[in-house]
Amino acid sequence: MYKIFIDGQAGTTGLRIEQRLLTRADISLITLPERLRKDSDARKQAMREARAVILCLPDDAAREAAAWCDSNTILLDTSTAHRVAPGWAYGFPELGFREAIQASRRVAVPGCHAGGFVALARPLVQAGLLPREAPLVCLSITGYTGGGKAMIAEYESPARSKNDALSPPRQYALGQNHKHLPEMALYAGLERPPVFCPVLGDYPCGMEVTIPLHTPGFTQAQALECYQSFYENAAMVRVVPPDSCPVSPNAWQGRDSMEVTVEGGGERLLLVARFDNLGKGASGAAVQCLNLALGLEETEGLVG
Repeated sequence: MYKIFIDGQAGTTGLRIEQRLLTRADISLITLPERLRKDSDARKQAMREARAVILCLPDDAAREAAAWCDSNTILLDTSTAHRVAPGWAYGFPELGFREAIQASRRVAVPGCHAGGFVALARPLVQAGLLPREAPLVCLSITGYTGGGKAMIAEYESPARSKNDALSPPRQYALGQNHKHLPEMALYAGLERPPVFCPVLGDYPCGMEVTIPLHTPGFTQAQALECYQSFYENAAMVRVVPPDSCPVSPNAWQGRDSMEVTVEGGGERLLLVARFDNLGKGASGAAVQCLNLALGLEETEGLVG
């Protein structure tokens, strides 16, 4: 049995990870009483006892906690702190990082928006269909749970009025300096990050990431064929036929997998990834990486 410590267990991502691990006979969770949850000495002791530590903390706190962790302990960080840092494996096995995750003791779990974008762009860049210098746009709509407890409380407040300012979709990060941008460019294989347009929806979980392309230089069929070849043996990424029908992003709520497709046709294509922002976009991805790092079946405890 493997002892696992989730540092930041009370947060949204940590709670979903805990939910996935509690039912497993091969995992024993190290938990701290509420009064010691933020106690540095108690957290350090938990890390010493654990075979693997999962950080569900803000960036600065994650950097501090990572420095406490023994080099032989498997460390998975769900924050942005180490996603482009040297010595950290990128936690998206289907993109060619499976062996690195298995061999590394340091794994950075992808960001939610970034994971969807990279899943769409990287296969086409590697196949030579999409040039590295391509000026891309990324439109991404997400549920509010990705914003943490304060945002969840705001959206789920019983005092909310029916048609308040939170009801319509809200675009944010308008300054084009979102913390996901370096990750998006690096792992997609692009020379520059996309114009990023994230949108917050009035629903808990689910994400739909879209890359629109004008005169792409390849056909819809070629893009689908590229994805099918790239993800042929993928554990938690599926390529599905285009359906041209409206699909709500929250249809993927509760799942740990991702579905990829190509809509449109002719001179205008839409590359689309759909998944749960707390599933393949956070907690599910962390559990998948944990399984690989421990040498277990990759999909153990996950919801496909």
